[in-house]
Amino acid sequence: MNLHQFRFVQEAVRRNLNLTETAKALHTSQPGVSKAIIELEEELGVEIFARHGKRLKRVTEPGDHVLKSIEIIMREVGNLRRIGEQFSAQDSGTLSIATTHTQARYVLPHSVARLREAFPKVNVSLHQGSPDQVARMVLDEVAEIGIATESLSQYDDLVTLPCYEWQHMLVMPLDHPLAKNEHITLKDLALEPLITYHPSFTGRTKIDQAFAAKHLHPRIALEAIDSDVIKTYVRLGLGVGIVAEMALKDDGTNTDLLALPAGALFGVNVARVAFKRSAYLRNFVYKFAELLSDKLTRDLITKAMSGRINDYEV
Repeated sequence: MNLHQFRFVQEAVRRNLNLTETAKALHTSQPGVSKAIIELEEELGVEIFARHGKRLKRVTEPGDHVLKSIEIIMREVGNLRRIGEQFSAQDSGTLSIATTHTQARYVLPHSVARLREAFPKVNVSLHQGSPDQVARMVLDEVAEIGIATESLSQYDDLVTLPCYEWQHMLVMPLDHPLAKNEHITLKDLALEPLITYHPSFTGRTKIDQAFAAKHLHPRIALEAIDSDVIKTYVRLGLGVGIVAEMALKDDGTNTDLLALPAGALFGVNVARVAFKRSAYLRNFVYKFAELLSDKLTRDLITKAMSGRINDYEV
């Protein structure tokens, strides 16, 4: 048996047992993938996959156990590679970060710049996606660290820690009728066209839950994943915007908008960092996490990765 066979089996599961897609992802031929998997099954003496003709239909019971072992082996192979890079490259290489657009645009630039000052030989690769895609990229080792608000804590194979808290803000033109209200309620907002995030991004779940709890049905006139897009359409008078507070930094670009805290309406959100469980983290990964939040120390992360700490102790 060999690592190529393990990769083929692992990728076949990731590609929903489609060997054509598996071959494309691994830049090889479909017959080669099929042959390698069969040879591994013959060597192990068990069927990893049940078949219908030449098609893979499902993972068998012994196949489940084989996959768990392959996951451990491939994770440790990745760790060996990173250990080698750590001690041979002397803190150089590439830090791959998976995150959402809001985090990449408004939160990470300062930390990335400080990391480059501390580790000038380290390159940074940003991978942007939805929170679920961020989680998947960390699990698939496309990225070493993930940062997002939703979803990350839902994956058992991720170690996640709270990074910082934030709230939503209401944004509207300075002359909007609601600007005269001393207190804006959810009922007030439900009467206005709203411009906010796509349901899977930037705390949108809490927005929807807040309205649902009051049995209100707001009109979401426009959804986007980009806070700047939301602000652009607010400026055009298409509705009241609901954006993350980090998108409204005092940089002189938002002086034409009224921004009001909405934490009392929608609650507090928690951005989290995620690492693949049992992964080996290089020095600059720890350093980057520490730059994101003074709560994230190397000692804390090490304890979390070993299972000796949880959110309640942070």
